[in-house]
Amino acid sequence: MLNQRMSLIDGRVSPKMPKTNAQDDIDIKKIRPVTKFNKRETGHRVFVNRSLQLEKVKFFGFDMDYTLAMYKSPEYESLAFDLALKRIVKIGYPNELLEVQYDASFPMRGLWFDTFYGTLLKTDPFGHILLCVSGFDFLDPHEISKLYPNKFINLDENRCYVMNTLFDLPEAYLLTTLVNYFKNNPDYTRDVTGVKCGDIFMSYQSLFQDVRSAVDFIHAQGSLKSLTVQDIEKYVHKDERLPLFLERLKQGAKVFLLTNSGYEYTEKLMTYLFDLPIKDGKEHRNWKTYFDYIFVDAQKPVFFKGGTILRQVDENTGILKIGTHVGPLRKGYIYSGGSVETVSQLMGVKGKEILYVGDHIFGDILKSKKNCGWKTFLVVPELSKELAVWTQRSDLFDKLNFTIGQLAGIFKNMDMRSHERPDIRNLQHRIQETVHEMDTAYGLLGSVFRSGSRQTFFASQVMRYADLYAATPINLLYYPLYYMFRAPDMLMPHELTVEHQESKLGRISPTAINGDVKGFGNLFTPPPRISSTVDASPPTRRAMSLQPLPLAPPSSKFHGFHDEDISEEEDVGSLSSAHSSNSSSSRRSSCDICLDRKRAFTYKVAELAKTNPVAAQELLASDQLRYTRQKCLVDQPNAIHHHFINVSGTNQDNSKPGDLSSKSGAGTETGNIEIEGGDIPDAEKGIGIRRGSAIYND
Repeated sequence: MLNQRMSLIDGRVSPKMPKTNAQDDIDIKKIRPVTKFNKRETGHRVFVNRSLQLEKVKFFGFDMDYTLAMYKSPEYESLAFDLALKRIVKIGYPNELLEVQYDASFPMRGLWFDTFYGTLLKTDPFGHILLCVSGFDFLDPHEISKLYPNKFINLDENRCYVMNTLFDLPEAYLLTTLVNYFKNNPDYTRDVTGVKCGDIFMSYQSLFQDVRSAVDFIHAQGSLKSLTVQDIEKYVHKDERLPLFLERLKQGAKVFLLTNSGYEYTEKLMTYLFDLPIKDGKEHRNWKTYFDYIFVDAQKPVFFKGGTILRQVDENTGILKIGTHVGPLRKGYIYSGGSVETVSQLMGVKGKEILYVGDHIFGDILKSKKNCGWKTFLVVPELSKELAVWTQRSDLFDKLNFTIGQLAGIFKNMDMRSHERPDIRNLQHRIQETVHEMDTAYGLLGSVFRSGSRQTFFASQVMRYADLYAATPINLLYYPLYYMFRAPDMLMPHELTVEHQESKLGRISPTAINGDVKGFGNLFTPPPRISSTVDASPPTRRAMSLQPLPLAPPSSKFHGFHDEDISEEEDVGSLSSAHSSNSSSSRRSSCDICLDRKRAFTYKVAELAKTNPVAAQELLASDQLRYTRQKCLVDQPNAIHHHFINVSGTNQDNSKPGDLSSKSGAGTETGNIEIEGGDIPDAEKGIGIRRGSAIYND
């Protein structure tokens, strides 16, 4: 069966992938590489969708399963699959199904199961189908169109089941196994919505309900949890950094546990996770001491809307105490159930002051964000593999973008007067080839986050509802508690394709990151103002501001970006657009000689900054721009001159050498370095001027 599936994988994008000519091959080395802006190790990174300041978080909340307690793959999934399969056979399914072994390379998170046609679907954010699998058969575009007109499906909860969590992986594989078995069994007659045997018709809807019931049974009443605890080292990963991580968080905030698991299972798992060798003579601590409040049997997502009765757990017997707990909450006690309103009131905290960490995109992240306004952190263990493929095969993505750019370039300058239709079949074949190669690099079903250049439904959910996400929550250990996570600005198509208004000194840079010149870091910023509390995922393009270049330096309180985590109570200044009046009656042209010298000096600093940023900063503060201005004044007496330092070693305004903000004449703008219009070498492109937190580029 697996061999059958492997033989069909090559045809899932198109039945026969076209071959391109030798002259069509793309030299990836000629494609400009993407600049990386974060030097933190990739495995320790936390990625940002919305800006967030950790020092504003008063409570860190954690789920347990697949968050603090990471289950080992594929051992844990294989256990769940085997138990669910046995349950299915017990209720009447064929015994020969017991021979099937779990294949961890097939299922992935974020898929939809269509209970009407029995297909697994990988969709984009809008429901357009990227990949369709019936059993273990990958359907080609023509076959998909027969089932789904326009290759589109609406997300109807009565028809589609979304695999939101890693717990769903064994279920996805079990559904696929059953569909494949009945489709290829000669005793059954295939129908588009199910199979028939004699007088019995089994729809894919009924098959799904049986699998759902079996999976719920092994989790709630079956032996999955007991078998996990019996051989806990085989199924649960222990991270020695966990106690240190929680202890660090408690230095600046409170920590609570909110899990759907029952008390007994939680007690055994957490005891194992914190049962670590004693170091430096420290006493062994009970796991409960690392949390301020503990809530089990939360029944999320019901917890975030209505909830249940909040009760206290008797730790000796594990039985719930009668009556509703009305407070106060005590450290070291265990509570069961509750609702977000009750718990928030007892903890005395507002929604935006809580950062909740979980793995379930719907039950943990979406509901807590939409219903309660909590800050959210999604745990995505798949990121480790995703990042490995992304970095090792980045040439494929560059090749795809290059080919798509070629395709777009053909139509770029066409209008209604164009009557000859271009032949783009070769480019389309190359795009299909590259997308197919990219998908297979990630696995049988491709990437969790994308298919070619198109994002998946799961990726859109992550971007929309998760403020932060990482492979493990312990990555927060590598950030200070006052850290500010800075999200990349998202530009709309009209902002990406329309040039910014140009000014005398240049235009605002679209490639500025966190107020830094691309490739320069904080080179043009005085050392006392350098900040390391900003993090950003590397975007393609981003703009810091769309306001015109000010004639005077902005206020020191100016924030050159919009931050969703800055409250309205804070005193945040704004960028002044310009002086209300200009002392100069007319703007004069700049001296060409000065500009040439300034460009050469700036280019020198830029090249030095690539290898030695400190030396580049020192060069900026030195007097190496010492030259006379007599020739310039004689040749162009009415021009604006840009002399920083004259022969005598003092500036024109008698300031000390190295003062880069000296004036060069009446009506001249002031600033650190001015780069004006003109032809600049390619290596110098992107060099800009920093004023406050905004970047201006030539």
